[in-house]
Amino acid sequence: MTHFTLGFAIALAVGLTGIGGGCFTVPALLLLVGLPAGEAAGTAFVFAGVLRLIASPFYLFGRQVNSRYFRLLLQGAVPGLALGMLALRAATKNESSPIVVIVLGLLLAASSSVTFLPRLQNHGFSLKKSHWLPSLAFPIGVESGFSSAGAGALGTVLLLNYSEMTPAQVVGTDLVFGLVLAIIGSAVHWTFGSISTPVLLQLLAGGLPGVVVGCLLARKVPARKLKAVVALIAMCAGLQLVWSGARTLRAKHTTNAAKLLAHVQEAARP
Repeated sequence: MTHFTLGFAIALAVGLTGIGGGCFTVPALLLLVGLPAGEAAGTAFVFAGVLRLIASPFYLFGRQVNSRYFRLLLQGAVPGLALGMLALRAATKNESSPIVVIVLGLLLAASSSVTFLPRLQNHGFSLKKSHWLPSLAFPIGVESGFSSAGAGALGTVLLLNYSEMTPAQVVGTDLVFGLVLAIIGSAVHWTFGSISTPVLLQLLAGGLPGVVVGCLLARKVPARKLKAVVALIAMCAGLQLVWSGARTLRAKHTTNAAKLLAHVQEAARP
């Protein structure tokens, strides 16, 4: 029942704002379910991909997807996605993922806060210097590949602040953008075997109706409020990732200290 409720809540956020598939699912799977970092990211990738697959037609049929910005984002994000997944694979083997998750969480929270700083916003940036968008999308791909988060949160914040699109168009464009990344990432994680099928099925049981409800409600949410909700969700997601990484890192330090103390006491015995 917990997984059903969790899946519904996350899917509702995805349908309503276009973000939350990865940046909420990964911390939840780490903290509440107890999955390893690699398995949590892989499961979140597939879950987010299915949600975006259902949500995207709502925006495609409503002509709320900008093909130009979609292509520019993919040009930079796909290479970054590959790099991020390789980093996740290496970090999982070397047991260094908690530190990286903390850094990514801080980056997510800091970047989403740009929405609340009007002086830093530049809505004409993409029209005049659109060739920079692939470069800005590259780190989004890296974060998405490593933690499955970022495609929705950071992509939405980027387009909200550096394009002339309405919030609804931003959500639609970013949903399709995140869908492509999720398909690629899901295929790779499936090959790695880093997906928990039982947890995924329980999340989808609540997620499928949740994303439909979110997409239907999105049309009734005022544009300004939608923008604020998107930014707040992204900031909360970043803090959740920091909390998750810090908790895991502290647990490892405590365990290592206990082992060292036990070793010293054993060596000191006559």
